[in-house]
Amino acid sequence: MKLCFSIDALSPAADQAWRLQTNQTWRSIHYAEALQPNDEQVSKPSVAENWLGRRMQKDHDVGLIAKNKSGMFDFLSRAIYAHAVLHRLSAAPIPNFTQMIELVANLTVGTAWLLYLNPAGQFVALDSNAAKIIGNLDIAVRGEIASSENYIGSLASQNESLMAVTYRQFLEGWLEHLNTSNMAIFVPDVEKLNKKEDVLDNIQQWQHE
Repeated sequence: MKLCFSIDALSPAADQAWRLQTNQTWRSIHYAEALQPNDEQVSKPSVAENWLGRRMQKDHDVGLIAKNKSGMFDFLSRAIYAHAVLHRLSAAPIPNFTQMIELVANLTVGTAWLLYLNPAGQFVALDSNAAKIIGNLDIAVRGEIASSENYIGSLASQNESLMAVTYRQFLEGWLEHLNTSNMAIFVPDVEKLNKKEDVLDNIQQWQHE
């Protein structure tokens, strides 16, 4: 699977956008548009994460100049901020139901786990007390944080109806992630789920860049 991030910047009104180039200049774009040959392609999420929330300033020579990284409440102010946009250059996988069940079964009850899908479509869990969630570019689709045996651990993994619904929620979230390239998408409410077959068909028909 071929994945990379572009570094895009967006104006406060979302009416202007720019993208970092390989020569470290910035070109005007439509936000999150398809990659062009001279666009900087970042393969490591940790490198892309360094750009998240960085305040940008317009510059006559190179387009934009990176300034300080924003604080927790800085996004309330009007400014140009940098974003990381995921680009898929190969077909997207279908998340594996069995892998999800095995992961849930091995989670320790009592720990606040976040179950999520990474950009490769694999189910992963992180301890929300020990790992960051906000700005984590490994999180493509996320569920709710859970620690009870009703939702994680061996007992939960044997609840067929719970596992079936949870998987369908992640499938829908995965399709939204593919269609929007947005990260950290929340799984939809159970009441809003579409037919599983339709969602799977849409994932299979999805076209990469």
